[in-house]
Amino acid sequence: MKKILALFFLFAFIYIRTMGCTTFFLQKNGQMVFGRNYDWVTATGFVNTNLRGLAKTSLPLDEGNILRWTSKYGSVTFNQYGKEFPNGGMNEQGLVVELMWLSDSRYPAPDNRPALSVLQWIQYQLDNCQTVEEVLATDKNVRISDTGTPQHYLIADSKGKVATIEFLNGKMVVHTGSNLPYPVLANSTYKASLQLLKSTNMQNEEPGFQANSGDRFLKACGMVQQYTKTDTKKPIIDYSFDILNKVSQGSFTKWSIVYDITNKRIHFKTHGYQQLKSFDLAALNFSCTSKPLAYNMNQNAAGNINRQFRNYSNDINSKMLKQAFRESKSEVNIDEHLQQAVADLAENVKCG
Repeated sequence: MKKILALFFLFAFIYIRTMGCTTFFLQKNGQMVFGRNYDWVTATGFVNTNLRGLAKTSLPLDEGNILRWTSKYGSVTFNQYGKEFPNGGMNEQGLVVELMWLSDSRYPAPDNRPALSVLQWIQYQLDNCQTVEEVLATDKNVRISDTGTPQHYLIADSKGKVATIEFLNGKMVVHTGSNLPYPVLANSTYKASLQLLKSTNMQNEEPGFQANSGDRFLKACGMVQQYTKTDTKKPIIDYSFDILNKVSQGSFTKWSIVYDITNKRIHFKTHGYQQLKSFDLAALNFSCTSKPLAYNMNQNAAGNINRQFRNYSNDINSKMLKQAFRESKSEVNIDEHLQQAVADLAENVKCG
């Protein structure tokens, strides 16, 4: 069973190879935001609250020890394939973690560090870290399973620190500070993306735009630079959605999310429900003794949705991931008992 569960996460996200995502960080006049397009064949998903003070364990992986921890911080995540396995999110300290496909990824070989799947690694960071430096430091004690799908990450914190995290030739490779001149990431290594930028027109204006990884990187870099270097009057949230619209892959772009790190507010829309929704982390209770909340991303609503969150249940989680797998069947086919095993992991999360 352990080996099968490990293989589950090897195949569950093969889609990102051809339908990658785009992320960026934008900062101006003291306000910091993080933008993200999620591209895939199904928009099924829930926004979930994750409470502080919860005792958790890692998914049993074939080659590693079980990792146990108690969440220090509450967070909000966007999930498709199980509550403890987010596609990305932000915690109450303002740390944002998002992933994208990177075919060049090669994770560390098994060693004495316990391993996490590529998605549970995100939840672990949101549970335990408040800064980019803290996330980077976890590599000493935790690794991503070498059976995981090839991903890389863009992360940012409330201090304005940003980093790309890649795993190349078995080692963590980080770009941050002066080594990160453009806080943008798509589906090529950051080094290769910079090389492309140096040799091409950054703006990559229409009609040449092809929505591939390189063009999306160039377009986002150009628009980020334009906003930060010029006297643009458009509000930063609106401009961030302009960037996401420009780098969209049409119907494959299922979610567009803008994290307002400064104000701890999240804005999003989905392909089928284009009304812009937002909610404030300050209005959510992350106490371990409170009830976790969930919000179906695909419904008619607009504006602030804080009061529209409903109590989370294991039934909601199970139905969500089964629907996501059903709608993704053309790309990935997972047995029902394995889907249930992933759902069951969330049921065992209790106050520590």
